[in-house]
Amino acid sequence: MKRSPTPEEREREAKKLRLLEEIEDTWLPYLTPKDDEFNQQWQLKYPKLILREASSIPEELHKEVQEAFLTLQKHGCLFRDLVKVQGKDVLTPVSRILIGNPGCTYKYLNTRLFTLPWPVKGSDAKYSTDEIAEACQIFLKLNEYLQLETFHALEELVAKDKNDIDSVPVCIGPNFPKVDTPDEMELKNRSAFNVTLLNFMDPQQMTYLKEEPYFGMGKMAVSWHHDENLVDKSAVAVYNYSCEVPEIEPRVSDLQGLQNTTARNMLTEKSVCSLCSKGEESDDDPEFEGRDPDIWHAGFKISWDIETPGLAIPLYPGDCYFMLDDLNATHQHCVLAGLPPRFSSTHRVAECSTGTLDYILQRCQLALQNIREESDNGDISLKSLDPAVLKQGEDIHNEVEFEWLRQFWFQGNRYTKCTEWWCQPIAQLEDMWKKMEGVTNAVLHEVRTEVLPVEQRNEILTAILALLTTRQNLRKEWHARCQSRIVRTLPTDQKPECRPYWEKDDPSMPLPFDLTDTVLELKGLLLEGKP
Repeated sequence: MKRSPTPEEREREAKKLRLLEEIEDTWLPYLTPKDDEFNQQWQLKYPKLILREASSIPEELHKEVQEAFLTLQKHGCLFRDLVKVQGKDVLTPVSRILIGNPGCTYKYLNTRLFTLPWPVKGSDAKYSTDEIAEACQIFLKLNEYLQLETFHALEELVAKDKNDIDSVPVCIGPNFPKVDTPDEMELKNRSAFNVTLLNFMDPQQMTYLKEEPYFGMGKMAVSWHHDENLVDKSAVAVYNYSCEVPEIEPRVSDLQGLQNTTARNMLTEKSVCSLCSKGEESDDDPEFEGRDPDIWHAGFKISWDIETPGLAIPLYPGDCYFMLDDLNATHQHCVLAGLPPRFSSTHRVAECSTGTLDYILQRCQLALQNIREESDNGDISLKSLDPAVLKQGEDIHNEVEFEWLRQFWFQGNRYTKCTEWWCQPIAQLEDMWKKMEGVTNAVLHEVRTEVLPVEQRNEILTAILALLTTRQNLRKEWHARCQSRIVRTLPTDQKPECRPYWEKDDPSMPLPFDLTDTVLELKGLLLEGKP
């Protein structure tokens, strides 16, 4: 069953088509560090994009982080995700793993990733090997370092904005728009990274990479996008590590041994004037126009803007870049493939109000509060038949099944390669979900009796029918996804599992997996009760 695109997806696709129509068969302009106007354009149009060169980061941290990347790769801990894009299942070209606070999740492209927990204070995480445990410790250390760097960068940004505001003449008048200046706690919250998404890609192992469509920047490892599921105005910090580096001229910043922290960190004119220079090669040679295809780059553009040139920023091993404030919302970024394999660690403040284990456990407990008693054979009696209470219970029923259980098992047994941390929580959620099946069965028993007044029965049916219809449709969709052709290409431990699933007339389950007949019956009862 093909899923219809969401309104947001339709809007994005329409904007993309309009942009491509507008530029027709021409390329939009973009700049690299060898262009004279690169620095000016960066500071004018991309002031919330910051680069920290590798030389400004402690050498010991580089060594530990880069070894940790290789350790996780060696143990097979990074996986390509089977995601839904415009109604079609596709494998991401990038292999990933989410590391972060225990019980935290991160959702992108309708896929919920579950953290390999890093060992924060109070964590009881156990790992498959000591090496994996050590790697998680290193990424926690990197996270703490990048949090501090991000906080300082945000302070500099706020100070710069404040200086600009203070320089506005008083004569402008009282209607001049006020700028909301965040306090120290707000800046800490915007840099309080709770997860990092690790990525790995080897372009030489990929049979096909998409061409960048607007600027002609070359092959893309990751297409243009905004990072999803983040706290509003929170920062993103990215550590870059390409495993081998082609022969290149020394960087200007290395030659000059920059001592000025501000100049180095903000990539001012002094530090980037020839970052990508090829030395003896002429800039007029068409072969060397634009960005060097052997070097990994981060591409940036203002969303749906055809006037402002894009930027292609070369990334060398150990470089970090930061997207501050609302840059992720107002701009799009992509990753342009280079020649060597590349790792990255992308630290985020995931919006977790509905994405933690504690959250979903509390939701399940709320739904099960309506159980009066449960008999030995599993039959359930309810405290309340209030339509709002029943609707809330069925809504939570759908949430735990489709946002948690099916998301988890669709990714196979990948998580047990690194840790068994999620095994007990998922088993607990499955037990609670099964009780919710009993609650639904109890509700259906009530509406099928002739004891309820017709008006009350109709109110109950109206409250739950749409949710049961959604449940049936989503079960069909997830079951079909687990049977799709692309699934057959995956290793056994990564094959999606359609779980929960049970055959018809399973005595352990109060209701059938396929709710088609149940939904039709309820629609009939609702029609019967209408005057």
